[in-house]
Amino acid sequence: MSRYTVAVVGTGPDPENPTVESFAMGYRHAEAYRNHPDCELVACADVVPENAAAFAAEFGIDEGDVFEDYEAMAEAVEPDLVSVTVPPDVHERVVVDLAETGVVDAVHCEKPMADTLAAAERMVETCEELDVQLTFNRQRRFGRPFTEAERLLEEGAIGDLRRVEIAWGDFFDTGAHTIDLAGMFNDEVPVEWVIAQLDYRDEDLRFGVHQENQMWAQWRYENGVYGVVSTGAGEDFLDCAMALRGTDGEIRIDVDDGPMLELRAGGDERAVDVDGETMHRTGDEADRFGSGFHDRAVADVVDALSSGEESQLSGRIGLQTARVVFGGYESVRRRGRVDLPAAVEGNPFLDLVDSGELSPEPADEA
Repeated sequence: MSRYTVAVVGTGPDPENPTVESFAMGYRHAEAYRNHPDCELVACADVVPENAAAFAAEFGIDEGDVFEDYEAMAEAVEPDLVSVTVPPDVHERVVVDLAETGVVDAVHCEKPMADTLAAAERMVETCEELDVQLTFNRQRRFGRPFTEAERLLEEGAIGDLRRVEIAWGDFFDTGAHTIDLAGMFNDEVPVEWVIAQLDYRDEDLRFGVHQENQMWAQWRYENGVYGVVSTGAGEDFLDCAMALRGTDGEIRIDVDDGPMLELRAGGDERAVDVDGETMHRTGDEADRFGSGFHDRAVADVVDALSSGEESQLSGRIGLQTARVVFGGYESVRRRGRVDLPAAVEGNPFLDLVDSGELSPEPADEA
């Protein structure tokens, strides 16, 4: 008998055809639970009944344990652990509602944390008050390109870390991973300030939320290490996805026309073995719905639930990234540096769009 019963809120549609409207992350979470010996997937909920029914058929969930209403599901089934894989603008409502049912021990939510900093903070505060473990699925922390880079740092391969440079993806969605990884590389040291600017000329909606076209941001951690991100038209700022600069060398991740992980130190350059893994996948052919990184993320969540120790995916650690993201957007609104932690009203980027100060060309409906 499995030790933990699990439910999923937000199953999503066909996982074989992911889009920016739904990436069907519920299937990726569920596959990881199915692969974990201590977990049993017992229920699901989705506002689209046919989506929930298809998900239940895939994972062997009884028809009576398929719901449209997630609170009714929690009350009826009383799962130990619930994955929340709905769009980010409703994360807060679902996570807080589940915590307040009093029957759920842990919530594992998709990233980004929320569409406002206040929502992210409320989720963390509520779950702490109610003794509900809250984690966010920043699964790339467990990919070997990143764990090997962290190992090299810890071994002193490039001396003392001075700067993390990022030229991959975007600031809000992919940034939920990249800024999080920068924090991991810097031992989760708090950020003291952020300054940023963005460009948004072509409408880009992802999971119901606007996404800027180009972003430049710089932040400094309390130990003097810097983070820098350049996205969109500025991605050629680097010839790799991420670079870790140290006093005695550098580590480069996903090098253009080069290795997935490279160490440059002492006048030498060498590829570092990551067992065929990329930034996105393990390469395991048996992994049907997504990266095997999700298996490792779920293992970390379950280990924390069993031991009572803090998961490295915890909401508390996740707030570090949320503060950089929304502090960066606030910097754009203020046209100046933002000292952290800061009170950020609403979502500054979305507010600039709503006010007309940012006026992207509408997306082509065709």
